[in-house]
Amino acid sequence: MSEDNKKQLTYADAGVDIDAGNEAVELMKESVRATYRPEVIGDLGGFGGLFALNIAKYKEPILVSGTDGVGTKLKLAFMADKHDTIGQDAVAMCVNDILVQGAEPLFFLDYMAVDKVDSQKVANIVKGVADACKESGCALVGGETAEMAGFYAKGEYDIAGFCVGVVDKSKMITGDKVAPGDVILGLPSSGVHSNGFSLVRKICFEHMGYDMQTNIPEFGGTLGDTLLTPTRLYPKSCLPLIDKFDIHGMVHITGGGFYENIPRILPVNCNAEINAEAWDIPMVFKKLQEWGNVPWKEMYRTFNMGIGMVLLVSPAEADAVKEHLKAAGETFYELGKVVEGNKETIMKGGVFCE
Repeated sequence: MSEDNKKQLTYADAGVDIDAGNEAVELMKESVRATYRPEVIGDLGGFGGLFALNIAKYKEPILVSGTDGVGTKLKLAFMADKHDTIGQDAVAMCVNDILVQGAEPLFFLDYMAVDKVDSQKVANIVKGVADACKESGCALVGGETAEMAGFYAKGEYDIAGFCVGVVDKSKMITGDKVAPGDVILGLPSSGVHSNGFSLVRKICFEHMGYDMQTNIPEFGGTLGDTLLTPTRLYPKSCLPLIDKFDIHGMVHITGGGFYENIPRILPVNCNAEINAEAWDIPMVFKKLQEWGNVPWKEMYRTFNMGIGMVLLVSPAEADAVKEHLKAAGETFYELGKVVEGNKETIMKGGVFCE
């Protein structure tokens, strides 16, 4: 055995720095603790997060869970070396999904895998997670940062989240009540959110040859800033509606756009008829369509097109729901109505008249 082979090897020699991981935990503690609800038990460092559900608040509590990641939008964060917003994307993709079933988000856990722990970068990412949890009213009760040397490319990572919420059985939103005549309302998105970025990257960086610092006058700033705008969080806007009204259906417009997501809440005998002229398409989608010469149907099948959350309400309650949204200062659009059909989205008006 050579002298080199007699060297004592450590985990750090293999690329895993336990001390850096511990430092990252210390840096994130304040942000995480700021998310705690009264139901949280204990503190960071346990093997599991503890949450005491207040069952006295509910007649028949139903737990609703969801998990998701951020997808290839992460590639843009790497390109820009900007990591303070991607955590919100991870939270939003989970809390918005359970929200559409009527659930109030209770707690969240994050999972992050990195090539090498950069304590400050990890803390920045988790702060984004924590801030989004706080805005959504849910506690960040735990997480995992896995240092996987040699598995991820240098400087790259992946992040995913897991959320649990609760809804009283009587307030669950299942789509069973959706019927012809229901009014379809839409709440605006903040941008591209976290879906369709494989096509975004193909259009912007391969086809157009842009980079993240390219200034786009129509955006009023750089391409990177626009594309990295974090996914909007909808709990604050929608939970009061769920509590006050009999919402027949809710849809989080994610991958699959209008064509794949809205039918998920429709009964077999109903179609959603959407007027494409009911709202102004944000400039980012107009430019993506123009730069890539993307068919309009493909745009509405891939992106949210400026509508991140859809509500289906009875004609009897539609005016009251609109008044509530106005009083809350919430922008909304009347997108169309439910008609008889076979569980499809039908786009009408605008480019669909060509």
